[in-house]
Amino acid sequence: MDLRRLDAYFRRMVEEGLLPGAVVLVARGGEVAFLGVYGYLDPGRGLPMREDALFRLYSMTKPWVSALALTFVEEGKLSLLDPVEKYLPGFAALKVGREVGEEVVLEPLKRPLTVYDLLRHTAGLTYGVFFRSPVKRLYLEAGVDRFDLSREAFLERLAALPLRFQPGEAFEYGLATDLLGHLLEAFSGRSLAELLEERVFLPLGMEDSGFQALDPARLAQPFPKDPETGRSLRLLPVESPPPRYAGGMGGVGTARDYLRFLEALRTGKGPLHPALARFMVQDHLGALYPEGLKRGPEYLPGPGYSFGLGVAVRVEPMGFSPASPGEWTWAGFGGTFFFVDPFREIAALYLAQAPNLLSVLEPEKALHSRLGARLQHAFRTLVYLGLE
Repeated sequence: MDLRRLDAYFRRMVEEGLLPGAVVLVARGGEVAFLGVYGYLDPGRGLPMREDALFRLYSMTKPWVSALALTFVEEGKLSLLDPVEKYLPGFAALKVGREVGEEVVLEPLKRPLTVYDLLRHTAGLTYGVFFRSPVKRLYLEAGVDRFDLSREAFLERLAALPLRFQPGEAFEYGLATDLLGHLLEAFSGRSLAELLEERVFLPLGMEDSGFQALDPARLAQPFPKDPETGRSLRLLPVESPPPRYAGGMGGVGTARDYLRFLEALRTGKGPLHPALARFMVQDHLGALYPEGLKRGPEYLPGPGYSFGLGVAVRVEPMGFSPASPGEWTWAGFGGTFFFVDPFREIAALYLAQAPNLLSVLEPEKALHSRLGARLQHAFRTLVYLGLE
């Protein structure tokens, strides 16, 4: 592979002050083909980036928890058809909030919320901080997106909120994986941190992965202010144990560790049986969108992509960058991204601490953002160009 253009791109992003620093890894056939270490670990103190830097992964925690749940399915201890209320009885009285203008009209559920709904984000659970709607406003007012809630407070507040859609009705990106993590805790009697350590991290040799930066000196930091918006940047405080184990956003890890996880899913060599590893990264939304995956700017997998169990899956040729059918991918709010192409045996990721608040809070401008969608599409394009 010739990835000199990829290397030049990241060097330019750092030199132009658009990225504080990054670690980039590209593997092909299980062998590392490219490693790039750029910029600063802590731009405020002038500390250089290091290969073993720790990064806040935000939503790239979700594939961890999805794979963890499937380890229990593999053992026959958990079913995708299990209702959530079986393990979390507080969710037995959920309602759907139909949005009529600016009003929210409550309706009964047509069927129970299931583990499968949580995994593929068809639970109707949403985020209050991304986009705007009457139901999202209720989530924002309840503060369920906050990181500083205890597990008990989070579950109590979430159970009192309406779903935005009927279970199984539509893809709605939200707090489903957080709820899944707490369901696994209730089901097993163990903390999410313990379960991931035992079933995912230890078997794969992921020594630096978890919910806390045990070596804060290696923790990558963002710019004090976003270079595009001028807004002050604050990322999750991960230097001490969290108030709850947030399965949708609380993870910390290194590029090497995350590559081990991706390669394990790609090859089916742990933590899941190959059949379940393939099942996780297949299209699980196709039947919901028979006329094509077109839901506007709120459909976060993006053009050409459906969703599996914790990851987006390429199903159509259209899109903003090259990819093979079956490629799977996801990103994290803090500036992290990966994609895996099973056909070409590629696993590629970059980790940075450069959240683009403009892209998230004003999604209609994301395509014009240098640090939002454009960085992800450029990365994928340059990796594919390096194949030829």
